[in-house]
Amino acid sequence: MVSAIIVAAGKGIRMNGKVRKQYLMLAGHPILSRTLWVFNACSAIDCIVVAVPEEDLDFCHERIITPLNLQKELRLVAGGAVRRDSVYNGILAIEDKGGTVVIHDGVRPLVHPELLTACIEGVTETGACSLGLPAFETLKRVNSSGYIHATLDRETIWMAQTPQAFEYSLIREAHEAGKGKGGLSTDDALLVERLGKKVKMIRGSRFNIKITTPEDLAIAEAMLQTSATEFPDSPFISPLISS
Repeated sequence: MVSAIIVAAGKGIRMNGKVRKQYLMLAGHPILSRTLWVFNACSAIDCIVVAVPEEDLDFCHERIITPLNLQKELRLVAGGAVRRDSVYNGILAIEDKGGTVVIHDGVRPLVHPELLTACIEGVTETGACSLGLPAFETLKRVNSSGYIHATLDRETIWMAQTPQAFEYSLIREAHEAGKGKGGLSTDDALLVERLGKKVKMIRGSRFNIKITTPEDLAIAEAMLQTSATEFPDSPFISPLISS
């Protein structure tokens, strides 16, 4: 069984607005709604757990989940103080302890269902798989004073994306091993790496952007409208495209 955890418990402070970024409108519909549609459309996904701010549980059920009429089993859980806590709450809410867990950012609504399936299939090699992209810009390490300290070899550098998929037992062990230890934890693959386990990286898509700033939202709008015009039959385009 494959369970998905959609992490949508952030405050969205980089948007500088009163509405959390996961509820902002993208081509006429909330970003989170579009993300959920993609997972609902993916045949490899059996059930979905959505982590949202605790105070938003009723709002999300009434305004986001119910109008979508999703076919997948779905459960809402309260998120935590930080992303890692929200993911762990989602892990605990999964009933099948022997399956695969797919973890995805709620504000990455333009991921293609085929990439979800590829990430899930990648788990068979090492128990952990992440989408990502090879670095396509020159990368600089900069010191605290703002001066270039070094230029990195981008041939070996990838930029991680979500979804990331794991064997349930592995990702739960990774989260519990890292609990209370602090330190930087920007994604779930890092927690697995800290166990000394290998994580398979497969190529994602430049369409699969994370919407965290107003500029990102504008780019996503353009991507969505371009795709709707040029690839109307693609499963990447949801029936939520506004008229």
